[in-house]
Amino acid sequence: MLKFHRAAFLSAALLIAAAPMLADSYGLGRPATMKEIAAWDWNIMPDGAGMPIGSGDAIDGEEVFAEKCASCHGDFAEGMGRWPELAGGIDTLDEDDPLKTVGSYWPYMSTVIDYVKRSMPYGYAGSLTDNETYAIVAYILYSNDLIEDDFVLSNHNALDVEMPNANGFIIDDREETEYANWRTDPCMSNCKDTVKVTMRARVLDVTPIEEASSDSQLVPEASQSGEVSVIQINAVNQELADSGKKVFKKCKSCHQIGEKAKNRSGPILNNMVGHPAASVNGYKYSKSFKSAREAGLIWTEEELAKFLAKPKKYLKGTKMSFAGLKKEDDTKAVIEYLKLYSE
Repeated sequence: MLKFHRAAFLSAALLIAAAPMLADSYGLGRPATMKEIAAWDWNIMPDGAGMPIGSGDAIDGEEVFAEKCASCHGDFAEGMGRWPELAGGIDTLDEDDPLKTVGSYWPYMSTVIDYVKRSMPYGYAGSLTDNETYAIVAYILYSNDLIEDDFVLSNHNALDVEMPNANGFIIDDREETEYANWRTDPCMSNCKDTVKVTMRARVLDVTPIEEASSDSQLVPEASQSGEVSVIQINAVNQELADSGKKVFKKCKSCHQIGEKAKNRSGPILNNMVGHPAASVNGYKYSKSFKSAREAGLIWTEEELAKFLAKPKKYLKGTKMSFAGLKKEDDTKAVIEYLKLYSE
């Protein structure tokens, strides 16, 4: 249901408008000038009216985002702590636990630009230049695989970017069509003398993470000879792997790879291709990954491709919030990059 409210802005405007009255009553302040009001009074409409004049691409936007946004939203728009995720979640809105991000949920480009320009960064609202606004929005769109990194977003082409959930909203007409059916005078008879809380609800939005003990760390299944069960992988295509290194930027916020890699919110990805799933020492996997490992899941290139395309669909219950790689070429490239670090 779509219903935009500007209550916060209107409240501020009313306070400004009331400045002469407050000045008369308390001897504070002065009436706001028309120029001062105009500096805060703007609207960016779904048809593009009011769009700021400027431009920016994701390449420049990555630097601006890192400086002004990443402390809350993560280097890759993946969210930090309880701050919201801005990327991922596409095709999850019909699931029990949808991930609502700019890419998966927001219907209009104009709303994204308006919100970033009006309200961000947190604590310094309205401080972004128009070019910085477009660069940040371009980086968010790139993080959602909606544009390429060198696409120059501007007031001329912003509305040409198709938002995945553009048709996912309806007009809220319940006041006209439904309210009369259930709005009646409240019953005020035979009321209880006292009211007591009999139950409390606790909502968990992630699988609980427990501390791993030394005897509960997961290791690959071994055969009777003591050798880990792995499969042989094909030779690495270096050119494709180099391309995959760029795609891997989408994964770096949660996963590390290489000689000095450490487990983060996701496990390290060394020795992944051709090896059993959920086999990293010291990482506490979700129940779904443990079950997949017990069932004998081996990360062949084919299985990895299926998983990276739609992780939540491939493995129900996974803690991985990434919505998946939309392009088959990107999937092949990142798998080839992972093969560089697999033996």
